[in-house]
Amino acid sequence: MAGIHHVTAISGKAARNFDFYSHVLGLRFVKKTVNFDDNGTYHLYYGDRVGYPGTVLTFFPWEHAAAGHVGPGQTQQTTFRVPTSSIGYWTHRFIEKGVVHEAVEKRFGEPILSFTDPDGMSLALVGVAGAESEPAWSAGLIPMEHAIRGFHGVTLMLDDGARTAAILTDVLGFTAAGEDGALARYRASEAIGGVVDIRAATGFAAGHQGRGSVHHIAFRAANDASQAAMAQKLTAEHGMKPTAQLDRKYFRSIYFREPGGILFEIATDDPGFTVDEPAQTLGRDLKLPPFLESRRKEIEAVLPELHATEAGS
Repeated sequence: MAGIHHVTAISGKAARNFDFYSHVLGLRFVKKTVNFDDNGTYHLYYGDRVGYPGTVLTFFPWEHAAAGHVGPGQTQQTTFRVPTSSIGYWTHRFIEKGVVHEAVEKRFGEPILSFTDPDGMSLALVGVAGAESEPAWSAGLIPMEHAIRGFHGVTLMLDDGARTAAILTDVLGFTAAGEDGALARYRASEAIGGVVDIRAATGFAAGHQGRGSVHHIAFRAANDASQAAMAQKLTAEHGMKPTAQLDRKYFRSIYFREPGGILFEIATDDPGFTVDEPAQTLGRDLKLPPFLESRRKEIEAVLPELHATEAGS
């Protein structure tokens, strides 16, 4: 299994973030927990019915963070898959909901509807032929036939993408899949979350991370052994320095900065988001790792309220 596991970004107000991704885009709210390294901040997860790898977009809602600015060394855009016939539906929905969006264009021969979330994060829906046969989540807000199918992929903005491309193809399971203007495409074996585009951005002004920015991109490892083999290759053949494995409760992770400066994670597919609550009630209750359970009251006291309709949405 190769491809994107999840994408983690920085948002502003948690309630506004929840409303947009659950009620405007119709993603399922699959986990309400905290940033394990910043316990007074939520870590909110959105995805499909069970948060399958390749469908999960997560956020650290740092309400007072300054706005980010995209530039080399950052993720320029995160894209989702929808059926080709659904692009018109989503264009009308964005007009109805006041979502800032651009005119539909073509990229690698596919229609793409670019838009931004309330914090300015750059997103897009890509019309994919045959996506209507892929599984989708719908709680009734979005008709099932138009629902998001998971990630299409990400676009990385880099001064020089050659060393990053080598890691994608040699370590992370992607293969070169052509070019479209300044974009070079790499595909994984999995359709969901299977695309990474590299945009050549030599001479662009440096960007900075903040609200509306992607914090890191996680790639899939089937299990601990696969992850360890990737770490060994990163070190021995690409000069990277991945971290020791960290237990994130729903997956186990290592991290490194790829040569262009973007933070990459390699996360295991197991155990998944149903390890501490059943699929039927994902996202209903605040879930904490064992090492924080003794501080639950303290943590709950500083976290802002989300919408009362969040459970299972």
